[in-house]
Amino acid sequence: MARGGQGLARVAVVVRAGAAPLGRLGVLAAALGAVPEGLSGRTAGIAAGAALFVAAAAATALTRRSRYADLAVGASRAGRHDLLQDRAVTSRNWRRGHRWWLLLAFAAALGSAFALPMAGGLLLAGAGAGLRLKAGWIGRRERALDALLWVCVDQLDRRGGAPVGAAVRELRSTGLAAGDATPGGARRRATASV
Repeated sequence: MARGGQGLARVAVVVRAGAAPLGRLGVLAAALGAVPEGLSGRTAGIAAGAALFVAAAAATALTRRSRYADLAVGASRAGRHDLLQDRAVTSRNWRRGHRWWLLLAFAAALGSAFALPMAGGLLLAGAGAGLRLKAGWIGRRERALDALLWVCVDQLDRRGGAPVGAAVRELRSTGLAAGDATPGGARRRATASV
């Protein structure tokens, strides 16, 4: 890149990238996990799964909020030569980097159904819901700051990891109209021209 520009990925998109695959795999694992009776029986499995869903969603949504907030307040303005990564590219990179972990988690959720039916799948689905809640919280922060938050791609690990991990020293910011994702990381809808 010319003149020291860097590749930037949206923080909310990185967070949100795991929500859909975790949610879908969790629902599928829970549905398949309802077939075996399990050691505890379906009723106990569903009750445990509901508790795990709530706990996983809350833990995932609330983890590291203070670090996100601190980095957001100190975010520097993105330079004119910085390259803003598309939402689809960021999501694809995260999913490719985590595909083996996702498959392993799915297999573990299926295997756990023989002890507690549906519980492992609901745990996965809860983690996906928590990521979506965290992305929504980041979106509200972005609206309050009137800026979108970006992280240097080089500071993410090879798997496209946490946007506030140990290697991340600072965030960058742009105006709300930059990029192809809204605050919170959702796809920006094309506006009809009048």
